Parts: sequence; C-alpha cells; structure tokens
Amino acid sequence: MTPFLLYIARAGLYLGLFYAFYLLVMRRTTFFGLNRLLLLAGSYLCLLLPVIRLRTVTAAGIAQEVSMVGVAWERAVTSPKPFPWPEILLALYVCGAACSLGLYLVSARKVNGLIRRGKKTVLEDCTLVLLENNVRSFSWGRTVVMSRQDLEQNPAIFTHERMHVHYRHTLDLLLFSPIQLLFWWNPLVWIIREELRLLHEYQADEGVLQKGIDATQYQLLLVRKAVGEQRFSLASGFQHAKLKNRIAMMLKPTTAGWMRWSYLALIPVLATFMFACNPKKTAETPVPAEESEALESLPAKAIKLSAEELTGAVPFAMVGVKPSFNGGSANEFSQWVNSQLKYPQTAINDKVQGRIIMSFTVDTDGSVKDVKVLRGIRQDLDEMALKVVTASPKWEPGRNAEGEAVPVTMVFPVIFQLR
Repeated sequence: MTPFLLYIARAGLYLGLFYAFYLLVMRRTTFFGLNRLLLLAGSYLCLLLPVIRLRTVTAAGIAQEVSMVGVAWERAVTSPKPFPWPEILLALYVCGAACSLGLYLVSARKVNGLIRRGKKTVLEDCTLVLLENNVRSFSWGRTVVMSRQDLEQNPAIFTHERMHVHYRHTLDLLLFSPIQLLFWWNPLVWIIREELRLLHEYQADEGVLQKGIDATQYQLLLVRKAVGEQRFSLASGFQHAKLKNRIAMMLKPTTAGWMRWSYLALIPVLATFMFACNPKKTAETPVPAEESEALESLPAKAIKLSAEELTGAVPFAMVGVKPSFNGGSANEFSQWVNSQLKYPQTAINDKVQGRIIMSFTVDTDGSVKDVKVLRGIRQDLDEMALKVVTASPKWEPGRNAEGEAVPVTMVFPVIFQLR
C-alpha cells in the first residue's frame, strides 16, 4: 500500500477517536461556539497527527564487539508480477475525490444561480435576496436568500438567517470542505459535517431567542416549516433534519462553565493513542555511519567472539585507528565484495537466499586471514562468500593509540537475495 493510502487510513482512525470523544463529552454541552472551534481544529489536528512519529524508547546495549558494513548481493530472477492493488486503490480514491469535488461545485453553482435571480437589498450586516417563488430560506456568506412570503409572514426566519451570517457559519463549511474531499470515503467525515451544521443551528436558534422572540412560537414555526425538500447542503438553512435535537437544546439548561475543563481530557486520550499506533524503538549506543547497517542487522550471538577466536587481535570497535580498504571506509570493501560475488546457479534454482555472518582478521601487514563463517546459509553460498573474502587485496592495517600496527578482527555480513 502506498504511503499516502496508509496516511489517510491512520488519519481516519484518529478522526474516529476524536468523534467518539465529541459524542461522549462535547455534544452534551451548550458551548456552541467552543464546540464549533474544537470540531474544526480537532479534525485538522487528526490530519497532522499521523505525520508526528512518537515512539516509546527502551534502552538496550549493543553486544557487538566487532563490526563493519556488509554487502547485500542481489540476483534478479523472473517472478510473477503481483496484482497492482495499491495502484487500483489509489485510482479509486482519486476518482471518488474528483466526484466529491464535482458535486461540491455543482451545489455552489446552484446557490450562486439563486442569488443572481433574486432582488438584492443591501443591509447593514448582510445582503438580503428576495425571491417571488416559494423557496426555502438559507444563508451563504453574507447573503440571506428567502422568499418574500416568508419575510412578510415569518420575520423570525430572517432573524435566524442573520444569525448564521453574524456567526460566519459559511466559513466553517468552507474550512471543512478540504477534509470532506480528502476523506470522502470515510462516513465519519460526513457525520462530523452534519454535526457541525447542527451546531450552527443551535447557535442561530440561541441568537434568535436572545433577540426576545418567544421560544414557544419559534418552536412551532420550526415544526411548521420542517416539511419539504432540503435545499443545498453547502448553505446554512432555516430548516434542519434534526429538528427534535434543536428543540431539545433550546429547552436544555446552560452548561456550567467548569465543564469546559473536561475538554482537556482529549489531550491524554490522543497522546495515548499516538503512542499505541507507533512502534517501539530501541535506543542504541552511537556508532559511526559506515557501521550502522551491520549493527542494526547482526544478532549478538552470531558476532560475539571468544578469546581463543580473537587470537590476540583487537576488536574492531576498540582499535584506535580502524583498518581501511583502498584508502576508504568499510564501504569500499563492501563494493569490492559485491563486484566479485557470483550467485551459485544451484542456489538460484532452489530459490535459496539469506544472510551469511563472517569474521576475519586484518593482520599487521594488511593481509586478510582467519576468515570464518559464523553463521551460514548452505554450503555453496558459504563457500562463495569464503572464497571472495579470502581473496581480498591488502588493507591499510589498524593502529593502536601508540601508532603501532595491530591485527584487527572484524565481522562482515554478506546477503544473498533473489529478486
């Protein structure tokens, strides 16, 4: 699976956790403005969290006494091409995002068409667009669209739409649109958008009641206007599908201010989830860059050498001046071995591959001796690795703190891999 698909899958998990917290804690309160802010900010935070790679670190010493970079020798072999699931999934994702964008643009075009057809009246805080036919009222940006009949018979509707303009609810919907397009496949995103629109209705209803309009009459108006087809999902409208929730919220007592502190519980919840979704990393003793690959890959049991095996040589990690091959680092030797190796045909036929752990000593004159296989794969591969390493040209010998040449024992991994 491509990194992008893995990213959106992980972000979808964070969105699910965040929405669960919203349902348990935030949705029950009357902090409509704060909930609006946190619902938007939390959704964008869920896009950022997969990029942050937190890992728990556990201490672990390095058991390697001698080490250097090995070589991975590969031989290409013909194998059946795997089915391109990642490419297919990515293509489906792009098609879905394109369809969602198309629907969004069509809805915006219809809204703008209605606004152009109506009679405009510029007011102090908004622009009123009146239509002669019977249409459902809605607001878009700083524009309120409604029928002339509703304006004359139900002025509370106009007050409600002005509240949408006052609180800039259209901005929320625009800010949420990128998330909606990016996660069109995730049902939670569409549910969160409806929760955001419901918060807009709660806040607009609260603003209407604060203007002195009778709550009972306003609720009856909501019921009367609840029948009919829904207009455009982009706009903030007077009618809303969850009418029961709106009326219940109007009757609900104001939430105590101290309940805002309960929102802080989201921080440890997200932090715990981040640690749970990231792998553990083992802290290791710093090593030179050219040795890092071998130190990460070699098991301790394979490279611990006894005193008899060292035969008086100094371990690679303890020598003052390390041996060098062709005037360069251990990578030079890796490249040389890679150029000399030949994958045995019998191993290719049997599809055998793996890692050989070897040790050898660079003597005081730079010659390579005591070449051994610490951990092999099978005879033909082991013999090939022994043959190449034994034939190594002379090295520049390692030296101790006094500058004297000393024999240095090293560990070298050779990887045979078929592709």
